Amino acid sequence: MNAIAAADYHDLVHAEEPQLSPDGERVAYVRRTADDDESDTATIFAVPIGGDNPSQFTASDGVDSSPRWSPDGSYLAFASTRGDGDRQQLWVLPTDGGEARRVTSVVGGIGDLEWSPDGSQLLFSQQVTAADREADRDRVVDPDYEPEESDPRVIDRPIYRAGTEYFDGRRSHVYVLDLETALEGSADDDAVTRLTHGDRDHITPTWGDGKTVYYARKVTEDDAVDPDDSLRYALLEYDLEDGDEQVFTETTGWLGSGAIDATEDGRVAFAFTPEEQASMRQTEIRVHKRVDGTETTLTDSLDRDVGYGCGFEWAPDGDRLYFTTPDEGTFTLWSVAGDGGDDPTKVHADATITDFSVGTDAVAFVQSEWDHPGDVFVTTRAGAETHRLTRVNDEYLADRAVRQPEEIWFESDDGTEIQGWVLTPPAFDADASPGETYPLVVEIHGGPHAHWTTSGTMWHEFQALAAAGYVVFWCNPRGSTGYGEDHAMAIERDWGDVTLEDVLAGVDVVCEREYVDDEEVFVTGGSFGGFMTAWAVGNTDRFTAAVSQRGVYDLTSFYGSTDAFKLVEGDFGTTPWEEPDFLWERSPVSHVPEVDTPTLVMHSDQDFRTPANTAELFYLGLKKHGVDTRMVRYPREGHELSRSGEPAHVVDRLERIVRWFDGYSEYSDTPPALERGRDEGLSAADSDGGDAGDDSDSSE
Repeated sequence: MNAIAAADYHDLVHAEEPQLSPDGERVAYVRRTADDDESDTATIFAVPIGGDNPSQFTASDGVDSSPRWSPDGSYLAFASTRGDGDRQQLWVLPTDGGEARRVTSVVGGIGDLEWSPDGSQLLFSQQVTAADREADRDRVVDPDYEPEESDPRVIDRPIYRAGTEYFDGRRSHVYVLDLETALEGSADDDAVTRLTHGDRDHITPTWGDGKTVYYARKVTEDDAVDPDDSLRYALLEYDLEDGDEQVFTETTGWLGSGAIDATEDGRVAFAFTPEEQASMRQTEIRVHKRVDGTETTLTDSLDRDVGYGCGFEWAPDGDRLYFTTPDEGTFTLWSVAGDGGDDPTKVHADATITDFSVGTDAVAFVQSEWDHPGDVFVTTRAGAETHRLTRVNDEYLADRAVRQPEEIWFESDDGTEIQGWVLTPPAFDADASPGETYPLVVEIHGGPHAHWTTSGTMWHEFQALAAAGYVVFWCNPRGSTGYGEDHAMAIERDWGDVTLEDVLAGVDVVCEREYVDDEEVFVTGGSFGGFMTAWAVGNTDRFTAAVSQRGVYDLTSFYGSTDAFKLVEGDFGTTPWEEPDFLWERSPVSHVPEVDTPTLVMHSDQDFRTPANTAELFYLGLKKHGVDTRMVRYPREGHELSRSGEPAHVVDRLERIVRWFDGYSEYSDTPPALERGRDEGLSAADSDGGDAGDDSDSSE
């Protein structure tokens, strides 16, 4: 059997966005693979629920996403970058055969795609400027049009960039496309109607009945407060017949795509998070009945979060609502009566569900488990019988040694029960090689209010580290979701010490095992995990070497440069002007003089969630205090590098982590990375010749 390697990322297939057909006979899904070192290909496939082989539905040209069946099943709509340019457009494909046709030519891309109940119209959103709206480029744009680069870039908003892009005056607006007109006129501007107006974002649109659309818009209690500084949203109803828009309720929290879903009889489900300390509080699902204005919280009895990485969807008959939550090391699928008449019940548990689609009699979902990174499954509406429909990585996995993680529970110093996992190298056999030991890698998750499982987006990384000869340990310390609101809120005003206490308690338990070398313990993590890696090396000498990725290192600088400054206000209950010394003391950079652990710092140039300025401060501090360090920067990448970055960068990041640890391990013959060429021993050296020269005094 071959060991799993970082470069295997090029061979992995990712199944995403499952969608059940209206007749319940097929599931469409996106099949994403690495196209080359810099890009992916994403193509739509369909698989019968009877278990036949999947068939390719769309051509392998560009990146396809958001497959959506028409209500009668005669068309499949999807967004795609195929054709000239890289602007995402809306396409429709006859499901009984024929070529896909482009039905939009818009400037801002396609999001939130949804068919009207009668199948005559398609709802979508796009990001556009006021100039785009005035020139009608949001309805039809010349294919050769290229927006001018902002020079200089003039900024008026508190939040002016996200992901990997500056907004540059763009706002999200809601549109309806008339399919018959579009098919007759080849995407002329008469087919597209904009429903929303003004200099506000209109987000997460959804259909009610055939003449009603719902969406959300930021509001403030005080006109002096900028909407970017608010967590309040108005939920609006738009009447397509008379063009009237009215507010029918409000909610608070962070609303993302899919945070509103409605039935044809006027019941609107929406996400709600209490405004006070919202970053630590659990998100609930509320239902507003348009007929009488009453509201019910469907998840009130469930001490779980319907927040980050989760979603919800009405069943076609409107009887029940389906949703996912983190739940003790899994992402569980639940259902609840739409009128709140019962408590939520588990439909499918004990796995990592990343996306789902509810049909008349079944639910399709993508599930990842310890032995595979993700496939399409289907179960009954009650979860009584489950079938696996795809095996997209069978060929790859056929000759790969995949180890099963061991679940452990341990007590932190304060008595809190913490869940974690231990993954051993493929060659490990306690009976065959008694007394053989291995170094330990500790992984710390981001968030901080997130949740790790044995699979999902970390499947490849965990298995590759184990295959490189390390025992791997990860856990969900206090602050994590999936264990109730008290567990998530336990790190209030203290990200560092509480989490480190839990992680070190787990390290001590794992190091009691005879096959773990407690003198060689390494640590890494990204985002909040990067914060914690830096905090750990500044507050303990427990670790042999560290790799800190896309972290937050100075809370004040982070507050002033991120689109997520509300995270500091919510978790710490303060701002830099109120308690500057407090935030400094709780920032990893303030502890740099105590660091002597060799620490690699990795960051993305266009990471606007955790901007690179705090990483630069941390790196410079390490250099000035004589710590073995290096900074690695990835151009064109953002905060999602490890999950959806350019394939070559995803591989390079993981290879550099292993190389850094190997250089300080007695179990490896390789010298430290600082004594080698910049790319020596990495795939980058194989692809372009690399740099074999010594760069021990250089950053990358």
